Amino acid sequence: MSGGPELMTHHAYEEPVDDVQPDDDGKPVLTPEQRKKRRWKIIRRVAYAFVGVFFVLPAIAFVITYFLVDVPSPTEVAQNQSQAVTYLYADGSPMGKDVPRGGNRVLLTPEQIPDVMKHAAIATEDDSFETNSGFDVGGLLRAVYNQATGGTGGGSTISQQYIKKATDNDAPTLTRKWTELAKSFKMNQTYEKKDIITAYLNIIYFGRGAYGVGAASQAFFHKDAKDLTFSEAALLAGLIQQPGRSENPKVAHDRWNTALDRMVKNNYITAADRAAAQFPTPIPLEDSKQQAGAPPAFVVQQVKNELAAHDIPEDRYYSGGFVVQTTIDPKAQEAAEKAATEALENQVDDNLLDALVAVDPKTGGVLAYYGGKPIVQVNGQDQAGRDWADTPQNPGSSMKPFDLTALLKMGKGLDTTYDGSNNRVFDGRVVRNAGPGSSCSQQCTVSEAMMRSANTVFYDMVLHDTKQGPVKEAAKEAGVEVKEDGGQSIISTKDNNISLGGGETQITPLDMASAYATFAANGQQRQRHFVLKVTNGQNEVAYEAPTDAKAAFDSDSDKSRQIAGNVTEALKPVIDFSHLKCPNGHECAGKTGTQQHTKVAGEPSWAANANSQTWMVGYTPSVSVAAWVGGDGNKPLHGKNNSPIYGSTIAGPMWQKFLSLYLTGKPGERFDKVDRIGGEVPPPSSDVATTTDATPTNENPDNGGDQGDNGGGNNDDNGHNQSSSKESTPKHTKTPTSKETTTNSDAPDN
Repeated sequence: MSGGPELMTHHAYEEPVDDVQPDDDGKPVLTPEQRKKRRWKIIRRVAYAFVGVFFVLPAIAFVITYFLVDVPSPTEVAQNQSQAVTYLYADGSPMGKDVPRGGNRVLLTPEQIPDVMKHAAIATEDDSFETNSGFDVGGLLRAVYNQATGGTGGGSTISQQYIKKATDNDAPTLTRKWTELAKSFKMNQTYEKKDIITAYLNIIYFGRGAYGVGAASQAFFHKDAKDLTFSEAALLAGLIQQPGRSENPKVAHDRWNTALDRMVKNNYITAADRAAAQFPTPIPLEDSKQQAGAPPAFVVQQVKNELAAHDIPEDRYYSGGFVVQTTIDPKAQEAAEKAATEALENQVDDNLLDALVAVDPKTGGVLAYYGGKPIVQVNGQDQAGRDWADTPQNPGSSMKPFDLTALLKMGKGLDTTYDGSNNRVFDGRVVRNAGPGSSCSQQCTVSEAMMRSANTVFYDMVLHDTKQGPVKEAAKEAGVEVKEDGGQSIISTKDNNISLGGGETQITPLDMASAYATFAANGQQRQRHFVLKVTNGQNEVAYEAPTDAKAAFDSDSDKSRQIAGNVTEALKPVIDFSHLKCPNGHECAGKTGTQQHTKVAGEPSWAANANSQTWMVGYTPSVSVAAWVGGDGNKPLHGKNNSPIYGSTIAGPMWQKFLSLYLTGKPGERFDKVDRIGGEVPPPSSDVATTTDATPTNENPDNGGDQGDNGGGNNDDNGHNQSSSKESTPKHTKTPTSKETTTNSDAPDN
């Protein structure tokens, strides 16, 4: 009996964990054992919650998602991928249809796709394909991390890639990834691995407009898929990641090497096979052939490039039933093709090429685009032609308006004077003008220098006042898209060749038309574009071009307008001085440019005076046009009797003919007037015909210097009585000596 109270007392003190004595402050005092139990109680509850939130609930959700989703069949996907793209002109009239190469393809069976192709794709895209359940945990974790940190990518498996292409959904969201995961898992529970890799290879995009390995094997090697070698399979598999760059030789070689290395790593081929492998050169690109009823090939490529930059990449291009309304004006396009084609008729030099681009200054839309012949004959075989409208060339004196823009931004104006005399020496380098028509007085205004294309003035202007960097900025502000910003053009500030458009400075006709359009638009720069609007198969707008404009040359739009207006004022007299005409009722402004050929060993003597590129770039208030006539690289171009060609010989008349054809019937326009910048008082015009230093010299830089813009010689093919000599920009790779000369003779060719 005496033990009972003791047991009861002991039990009451030891067992209840929460039966604790308060301290002096009223807080409970726990023993070490009690604290330990309480901690573990909290840990267990947190663990249960963690497992519930991160494992049980997701598992339940995954099971629910698994039963709700369906896996699209390859047949359904193929039908959606084989839709032609309809092209319209700006006025809504039909331009043509771009039909996919693989539009009539037959889905291959597992037996029709060779193991080398399957192995190449597995090794390149998902080396755990044979063992995974449709997803890779590491890839999923990477996707979660990238989504949380703003990154991209996630290491999708072949099954996930199939789902992504089949659903046409590549949104970088966890919701899309989750659904894709469930569908990939279900696919691997429903189909055998051989059926999954077959389905994948039947719908994936390889480039050249080819969806599926059957179409790709024909597009690249003109053979059935069953006949592919392991080397050919490696190239196709390698291109899966970068199909839009299939025609880039470096990319193709790099991806081919990557695929072969991974095939060796996965024991699909031997090291000896790898060492003996030869790069499988694809057949000539046939997809760019101008088919009957198809839109112009170079316009199509520009549209593809533009859509790819706005979330419609090439692998989606044929899958949306898209209708593309372009900016191309049918009258302008017809005029461009007619002017460019007729410009080279009856020419004696087979090396002559040409391009013409017209841009609407009020919208930035490309009105006409001619880049040459889409198909050319090489050794008796058809090959895809090069788009010369998007190929950079030395602009010669057509660069000078950007020199002037940089000067105007400094606050100096058209009445600023420079020494415009001939044969001036700058740091040991002789810069000379074109001759009597291009030289000016020792107090030559910038306005007169632009009209006469006096090289010494612009060389001096950039070297001592504006410097090279601001000239480049002015060109970019106007609309020239340089390589470092994703464009094609190159503007070099390493030396003063930029002032005369020579050296390493090279600009495309497309960029020149776009940049001069900013002058025509009173200093308002609009993003050039080929697409007005894109609608999908459901008639929903998938993309619409922006219409906003920005002040190009100054944050103050009035200041930018004044700068552009002053440039126009300087370029208006150039037209008449170059013996060109603007259509009746229209006011024009513009500039020519010429690149002199650098004579090489073995060429005839006349090549020393030949040119390799010629330009005429000009505008009215409603259209900016760049006309280029030149050769593929440094080739000596010639007219009849081996005479040199100049801007006035072919490019100028081509520009003039386009404007005449396009503006016929349109109301006349004149440029807006603006205040003159600078406020200097212009000196009397110089009488350069009597200057003694204007006589052409024989200082032709046969040492291989990069030549700039060369104007019309004593006789051009238009019958103009011109008087000008060669102008050549100094070679940028050679330290100049006092014997070197720099000329850039546009006058009166301009």
